[in-house]
Amino acid sequence: FPVTILEIITPSPPTNEFSRRHWQACMTVRVDKLIILDRDGVINQDRDDYVKSCEEWIPIPNSLEAIALLSQAGYTLTIATNQSGIARGYYSLSELHAMHQKMMDLLKPLSGRIDSIFFCPHTDADQCDCRKPKPGLMHQIASRYIKSPVDSALPLTHVPIVGDSLRDLLAGTALGASPHLVLTGKGQGVKKAELPPNTQIHADLMGFAQSILAHP
Repeated sequence: FPVTILEIITPSPPTNEFSRRHWQACMTVRVDKLIILDRDGVINQDRDDYVKSCEEWIPIPNSLEAIALLSQAGYTLTIATNQSGIARGYYSLSELHAMHQKMMDLLKPLSGRIDSIFFCPHTDADQCDCRKPKPGLMHQIASRYIKSPVDSALPLTHVPIVGDSLRDLLAGTALGASPHLVLTGKGQGVKKAELPPNTQIHADLMGFAQSILAHP
């Protein structure tokens, strides 16, 4: 499987050169307005046997409302998620798309928006560079959203990365992102001594959103 990017809303660039340059300028996101989220255990309930269908994709209470608050405050939200269930044969790409469409449908009446979803369909045995904690997905996110990083080696400096596992945070901090652990999903099982320096801890995604909005 290749590294896969599922685009949610972002339109295709125009073919006219002047319009294309304007589109690229508009697509450049302020670093302080970009947020990277994990999916399972952060937005939706996680399962030991994998989230395999729309029926099993169940939002964590207040997670969609948290996304809506951040969207309405002008933040651009993208998701970076490991989805090895595809390689394991537990669900198909079309089923994954359907889960994400359900998420978008639930967000719409709340005025919430996810700009894009980056996912790795591999297992550890595939030895890819996109399965977290490796930073491949983060490199793709940086390439898409941050056109002129202050530090090319750490292009996600000051960008929040929100996850419920150590591997989520390590993938982001490898490129300079600011780590935020939520205690939903697997979060309560993470050993605090293993967390990256300066990790902030929140009860859930709503707690994270409220913290960010209180200290923009």
